[in-house]
Amino acid sequence: MKRDSLAFWGRLTIVLASVVFAILLLVGGTLAANYKGMGNLIKVVTLVKGQYLFEVTPEKLVEGAIKGVVESLNDPYSAYLDKKTYSALQEQIRGSFGGIGILVGMKDHYLTVVKPFPNTPAAEKDIRAGDIIIAIDDKQAKDMDTDTAVNLMRGPVGSKVELTILREGDEKPFPVQLTREEISVPTVEGRMVPDENNVGYIVIGQFTENTGEEMVRTIAELREQNMAGLVLDLRDNPGGELNSAIKVADQFLGKGPIVHIDYRIGKDYTFDAEPDQLNMPLVVLVNKGSASASEILAGAIKDAGVGTLVGTKTFGKGIVQTVFPLDNGAGLKLTTARYLTPNKNDIHKKGIAPHVVIEQEIHAKQDKQLETAIKIIRDKIHQ
Repeated sequence: MKRDSLAFWGRLTIVLASVVFAILLLVGGTLAANYKGMGNLIKVVTLVKGQYLFEVTPEKLVEGAIKGVVESLNDPYSAYLDKKTYSALQEQIRGSFGGIGILVGMKDHYLTVVKPFPNTPAAEKDIRAGDIIIAIDDKQAKDMDTDTAVNLMRGPVGSKVELTILREGDEKPFPVQLTREEISVPTVEGRMVPDENNVGYIVIGQFTENTGEEMVRTIAELREQNMAGLVLDLRDNPGGELNSAIKVADQFLGKGPIVHIDYRIGKDYTFDAEPDQLNMPLVVLVNKGSASASEILAGAIKDAGVGTLVGTKTFGKGIVQTVFPLDNGAGLKLTTARYLTPNKNDIHKKGIAPHVVIEQEIHAKQDKQLETAIKIIRDKIHQ
């Protein structure tokens, strides 16, 4: 057994050394110049095997080495993704997951239903906003963080979960059995502005694979209600899927570039708009929480001159990440390109300045930015 263990660790050492050697070749280094660095890696592995107090698996060491390679880039947007994190990211990009269809939050130490989504298992079982979740299966939910709660409620489609619910006005909690289904959380919400004839309002919360189609559908619905001008709210939109942002931008731009993708390796690429724009007054709300894909959209609208940006300067994330699948369900999120606005402005770490700067106080009851946007749209409609 000991001989097998030594042989295995010997193979691991050779693999790690080979990895380092390959890295040196890729970055143009030489073995002679970096011999000590590679030797140190082998020495560390040997010391861990022979001297470390606790037992550690070879798999854990290999994963640690991979993380170290990525962390050495000093890029906050590049990351090694373990199986669980990679799966969650894929769900976020798809905009769908196996779940029961509720939004939850914390209220007075209790996990509380903020809202159930229509046509989901939660809605079908009459779970209501304000319901307190006492337990998820056999786990008590008091003081449970929302991330843990969400992970417990999500799972494979067709699997079951039981919630113990306490409803306002009831003395005793009651159990609710739910069967998980594929849940698609809407990323686009639209409505006509009350008391404002012909002004539409659309919020995009993030960009997933479904956002482009949701936007097309929402615009069509508001047009049927005689929308003559639109306020598009991208505040606190963290970004997401690149192609969805391009599809949304294509609704507003008549022709010309939407975004330029600039690669270090490989051919640069420009996404161009199709000539079928919305062609109506447009105001876009942005703030420091508007990042990445939402900045692609805002930058395209600003450079093309088809809308007015209102709010505060955007976050300033002008680089693109590609997600690569790895073995054993893991993944690698790696910065592979930067993007430039249609006028070839690099906004990374700079952000996009709005045409009209309006500060918004945190927790203020009055939304000055939205009020300003509506006034601008109203004036444009009546010009």
